[in-house]
Amino acid sequence: MTPPDELDAVRARYARRTSDDPRYSLLNPAALAAWQERQRAIAALFRRLGWHDLSQRRLVEVGCGTGGLLLDALQFGFVPAHLTGLELLTERATRARERLPAALRVLEGDAGAAPIAPASQDVVLQSTVFSSLLDDTVQQTLADTMWRWVRPGGGVLWYDFTVNNPRNPDVRGVPLTRVRALFPQGRIEARRLTLAPPLARALVRLHPSAYTVANAVPLLRTHILAWIAKPA
Repeated sequence: MTPPDELDAVRARYARRTSDDPRYSLLNPAALAAWQERQRAIAALFRRLGWHDLSQRRLVEVGCGTGGLLLDALQFGFVPAHLTGLELLTERATRARERLPAALRVLEGDAGAAPIAPASQDVVLQSTVFSSLLDDTVQQTLADTMWRWVRPGGGVLWYDFTVNNPRNPDVRGVPLTRVRALFPQGRIEARRLTLAPPLARALVRLHPSAYTVANAVPLLRTHILAWIAKPA
């Protein structure tokens, strides 16, 4: 379980953000382009795994926020009864329950205390959670918990940024070397995604296609999408 003082610190960090920031709305061309890019990459990953029917697969998301990625999972073919969202903040968990089917569980509180059975999940998903955990020990504890939930043949689906944001002391980048240290038993397949958001927002004001052009330069991508496979 996460120490209470660190839980309070994480709550405070998230409380300083707003879930309805227009920069992250899919009506914003930069956010839409990044979302579409990630969707294509995840779909390609499932195809490479040979997972063409996701209706029997189980997925839990750590830090599900207001449920956006769980809605994406439904579109990919997961069924509500096989999906679980874990969220620390009450207001976000409440919003997620309002948006998602009733058969989909949204559990509030510390992920380390969540009633997820060992080796029960095909996918354990995290998106920009670890970059908000500033304590190495807390990061490792959560990684160990997530790994315990993954069944053999499944994996952790990871999306997070790799570089520090000098304007935001509440986050820190998680490079691929750190991901490997957190999951030493995993077989990691990773690719860089997502044009640096400040640059993306500036470029799409010129034209939405400018995102694609600039994103062709790998050094301008700030996130990684990784599949951390547990050997069968």
